Amino acid sequence: MAWQAAVPRRCTTPSIHPTPYSSMAYTPSSKLKPILEVVETAKSLFRGRLEQLQTSGGMTREAYVRYLSFQYHLTKGVQRHFLKVAAHPRLAGKNTLREFLFKFGLEEEPHYKVAEVDLQRLGEKPLPCPVDVSMWWAYFDQIVEQRPFVRLGATCVLENLGAGAGALGHHLLDHAPFLNKSNTRFITIHFHELLPHGDQILSALDRVSLGAEDMAELVEGANVGSIIYMRLAMWALGQDELTCRWFNPASSLERVEDGVYEDLAGLVDG
Repeated sequence: MAWQAAVPRRCTTPSIHPTPYSSMAYTPSSKLKPILEVVETAKSLFRGRLEQLQTSGGMTREAYVRYLSFQYHLTKGVQRHFLKVAAHPRLAGKNTLREFLFKFGLEEEPHYKVAEVDLQRLGEKPLPCPVDVSMWWAYFDQIVEQRPFVRLGATCVLENLGAGAGALGHHLLDHAPFLNKSNTRFITIHFHELLPHGDQILSALDRVSLGAEDMAELVEGANVGSIIYMRLAMWALGQDELTCRWFNPASSLERVEDGVYEDLAGLVDG
């Protein structure tokens, strides 16, 4: 979801990051311009937050634990939304998009466990669910039933944020002394250098016919997704005064989503 672009190496120790995806980059068509404008704004704002983190001393252990914790709660059960969208009557005749969403949902389903293992390898466990994650689920659980493209708009943003981080994202991770290959598996997967989900979701939308209602929902979802995700990022990075100074953002949302994943060892050990 974040921190994904490649960076030139200056240190002599091996990088904890993957070899970048090397196939020809996807170029969206003009019909996606409204959604891409929101994506680019979100990328710019996200990079600005990372620049603020760098000037204040770099990635801290507390920030990393917060980041993995909100990602754990945000991705736990995420396949439900994608499978519901794929099954929606509004996607009738859009079989390539349905096929992508089904495969995408299955790929994303076990990732919350990867975040949990990364935390365990730091000697930590997920923090309580932040209120903005609870708001995310309350909003999208309701809206996905009737307006499926809103959820896809949010996906377009989250899966493309990393390009806004650029080399700065890798620099922050590489200079955090508590990070290594074994406890950065979630971020490594979500660099999307080996599996470019950002390009893939845009390409899947580009290949199907989209009406005015579909586009309006995509833009709305991109805006809502950007707002909630940026608030979560600001909490994780210690930059939100309300949740980092004045109020406890822990919420009581209970979501029983645990599954058994036979391929988890391959995900957490690379």
